[in-house]
Amino acid sequence: MKRVVVGLSGGVDSSVSAYLLKEQGYEVIGLFMKNWHDDSVTISNECPWLDDSNDAMLVAEKLGIPFQTVDLSEQYKERIVDYMFNEYEKGRTPNPDVLCNREIKFDVFMKIALSLGADFVATGHYCRKGETKVNGETVYQLLSGKDQNKDQSYFLCQLSQEQLAKTLFPIGELQKSEVRKIASEQDLVTADKKDSQGLCFIGKVRLPEFLQQKLQPKEGVIVEIESNTDIYGNQQPVFSSKKEELEFLSRKYSYAPADGKVVGRHQGAHYFTKGQRKGLAVGGTPEPLFVIETDVNENVIYTGQGKNHPGIYRSGLFVSNEEVHWVRQDLRIDADEELKVKARIRYRQPLQDATLHQTENGMYIVFDEPQASITEGQFVAWYLDDELVGSGVIS
Repeated sequence: MKRVVVGLSGGVDSSVSAYLLKEQGYEVIGLFMKNWHDDSVTISNECPWLDDSNDAMLVAEKLGIPFQTVDLSEQYKERIVDYMFNEYEKGRTPNPDVLCNREIKFDVFMKIALSLGADFVATGHYCRKGETKVNGETVYQLLSGKDQNKDQSYFLCQLSQEQLAKTLFPIGELQKSEVRKIASEQDLVTADKKDSQGLCFIGKVRLPEFLQQKLQPKEGVIVEIESNTDIYGNQQPVFSSKKEELEFLSRKYSYAPADGKVVGRHQGAHYFTKGQRKGLAVGGTPEPLFVIETDVNENVIYTGQGKNHPGIYRSGLFVSNEEVHWVRQDLRIDADEELKVKARIRYRQPLQDATLHQTENGMYIVFDEPQASITEGQFVAWYLDDELVGSGVIS
């Protein structure tokens, strides 16, 4: 019997994962991860970790599997929370869920599981693992979940072959409705439990209050940029090289306060992110204002009216070489090569047609259609059919 350690989070997905593995004849151990928790910023009665660990324990009891809690709060604070503060301070918008998978669940947690003699680690993610042979070697594939509405492959976009080799995704072939049905048939306490929202395992956090612990409020101005300004000149320049064209398509617009008019004040540019609409507290515009750029050095937020404002859209993005990650090393492209893919720049975004262009100093990704709110610090993931083959942090 192969031994599998399941990350029991106290939710329905991991509960059913444990049940299915037991049915398949694995020796199953349930492990609950206690991650960093700060009551001063969580909305305390939503998703407190104690309730979750309790539910995880009840599920383990019901299934008759051993259960224990591991405290990973120190590693979580170091690798996720501190990283988040640093990124926001630089004016970037990190994705804690992708990082939590790379740094905590499939690294720290996986090492604990393997030290318990586990052959595999299993999680309740909606994605699938495939296998193929390349030059006689087994290569693992990260495939999107069968439930298109719940597919979570994007959150696992930074996994490596070594991590995938040791991982199982028991519910990847199922629809969410089927998972709930199994849970209620087995009378699991989590059958009707709401899906948790918010940062991976922190509970629901009020982000500005969370950030204010480390990043001091600092008053600045909100500037509105008109959509017909010369900055968005439509003439396509003549390019002397492919690299020049790629740089042009991926460039960020740069603004100065003189380019627009001051319409309000804010408490810190580092609390805002591109595409954000809520929290600006500026009224009286015919269409709602959206953040089109933040300047943390000058502490200015630039906004534009309406979701079709040209400042929201860009055709391309850049990922520096050290941030390019291939799940499928055998498919990586070399300098001056390109690859047609489907890509997304955020979870749940429908896949978009795009082309990867590898250059000596990094990778450009150019989309067939301009994309809204391409945000530095977020992850872009690229796919061939339903297989996620690589990802990177947007520079």
